[in-house]
Amino acid sequence: MEKKNIDPEIIEKANVWLNGNYDAESKNAINQMIENNPQELIESFYRDLEFGTGGLRGIMGVGTNRMNKYTVGMATQGLANYTLRMFPDLDQISAVIAYDCRNNNTFFAQITADVLTANGIKVYLFDELKPTPELSFAIRTLKAQIGIMITASHNPKEYNGYKVYWDDGGQLINPHDVNVVAEAQKIIDINEVNFKGNRTLQSSIGAEIDKKYVAAVKSLSLSPEIIRKHQDIKIVYTPIHGTGVKLIPMALKEFGFKKVFDVPEQSVVSGNFETVKSPNPEEPEALKMAIARALEIGAGLVMASDPDADRVGIAVRDDKNEFVLLNGNQTAAILIHYLFTKWQENGLLDGKQYMVKTIVTSELLIDMAEKFGIDSYDVLTGFKFIADIIKQLEGKKTFIGGGEESYGFLVGDFVRDKDAVSACAMIAETAAWAADQGMKLYDLLKQIYLEYGFYYETLISVVKKGKEGAEAIQAMMVDYRNNPPKSINNSEVITIKDYQKQIHFDLKSKSENKIDLPKSNVLQFFTADGSKISVRPSGTEPKIKFYFGVKAPLDKIEDFDLVHNQLKDRINKIIESMELHSSFE
Repeated sequence: MEKKNIDPEIIEKANVWLNGNYDAESKNAINQMIENNPQELIESFYRDLEFGTGGLRGIMGVGTNRMNKYTVGMATQGLANYTLRMFPDLDQISAVIAYDCRNNNTFFAQITADVLTANGIKVYLFDELKPTPELSFAIRTLKAQIGIMITASHNPKEYNGYKVYWDDGGQLINPHDVNVVAEAQKIIDINEVNFKGNRTLQSSIGAEIDKKYVAAVKSLSLSPEIIRKHQDIKIVYTPIHGTGVKLIPMALKEFGFKKVFDVPEQSVVSGNFETVKSPNPEEPEALKMAIARALEIGAGLVMASDPDADRVGIAVRDDKNEFVLLNGNQTAAILIHYLFTKWQENGLLDGKQYMVKTIVTSELLIDMAEKFGIDSYDVLTGFKFIADIIKQLEGKKTFIGGGEESYGFLVGDFVRDKDAVSACAMIAETAAWAADQGMKLYDLLKQIYLEYGFYYETLISVVKKGKEGAEAIQAMMVDYRNNPPKSINNSEVITIKDYQKQIHFDLKSKSENKIDLPKSNVLQFFTADGSKISVRPSGTEPKIKFYFGVKAPLDKIEDFDLVHNQLKDRINKIIESMELHSSFE
């Protein structure tokens, strides 16, 4: 591709960098792309990084569509401008900054700190890598107005990111997210960014916050006496090179578990994630070494957190004593069942408790809440919406717990984001509680299905990279919206929920009802046989996601494998009927 064939707007954006107050290294990289790699130039400049469900996230490199000093600086200047405007009466506005194990983590953290302090904002900067949930906790503890987490969560090593939090400890939601982006977009000249930090406004924090945070996690325990009886259950935990390396073993120890084993190779902090293809606990390969370690020492529970320790994946022993990976819906079911049961047994339920899940997470959690007389709320995908419900109900009702199918869980409300530290501790406690009844976690899952019905869910993602991929994903959503399927797997579509239009269509009665949630590019199809299919583009990755959920009665434990296979076959037929296999790259 020659330069003359590149969109003039992209050339113009590149020229702004070439002629502006940018460093020589960046300018050289742009010239190299123009001469030798015009496609990379397009990918680097065809758009500006935007805040999605996970904030600012992108591949590190030169350009407006990349994570670098300048995109981070402009975002931070916009954030500073907005924050100063929103808190005009405070004598001193403050921010907390944390970072995970990513490459360039401290560089981006210090750039962020410098821009904030240059604008008169006091900064509390963690002295070493910390989990995302601890940042949320620190914002609330230090009564800061904003927080920034330098992380790209579970993305590949080429990525970095920038999550922004408000004074409640939750990620930015409307109108703050839109307004911060608008402020950043007003900055059209890099000279408008003040990079000259005021180090007198920067303070280091660390161990004192760790201590308070772990104490808060310990306060969640509902069965300390049961842990004492089963303190020797063997647990293998891996941080997958990330921030959970210190605090999750610390929390497990505080809970009373005596035999927590690590995976030495994966306890090495590294942004290159040398031992895995992807540092994502949703991926079976990411838990492979931990499972091998568990087999070696005879452990019954494996837990893995992602790089910023806000999500956790687990593996448990099945009927054949072999390890199986639980998906996020299954882990959520086990954890929520335990929380509800113990709250009831401990006499803590008074009708003012509630649970929150996302719209693509298993309906099983709603059924559980109804049985225990606990209120439940469905929110859009993104834990920031769960945090918003907690904020709205603060002082009125008590949040027990909640989560999302993408391996994010939260117990208690002192953190306002998903929290692998507390989740690991409470999952371990659930395992001890099950052991006290002569069960493994796998047995407990079966008991839940026996009581509520066998819910089976799965997810597939169609990856579409780059500018062309983004356009293809948008075209797919437009087609599903304008030409929705009349039937799926030979079962009539009876309900469509369009969260972009905020309309619930009942196709049987031909009626429409308003969906009382913010607009979001999500479609859900419900069929006559009880199947649920959700479609949404990812807010943080170049992919479109399809969520499938089906259900059938489980009359007796002995039928578990039979019903499991029937439901699995049903979902495979749904996928075939939607012709999704041919979409994979």
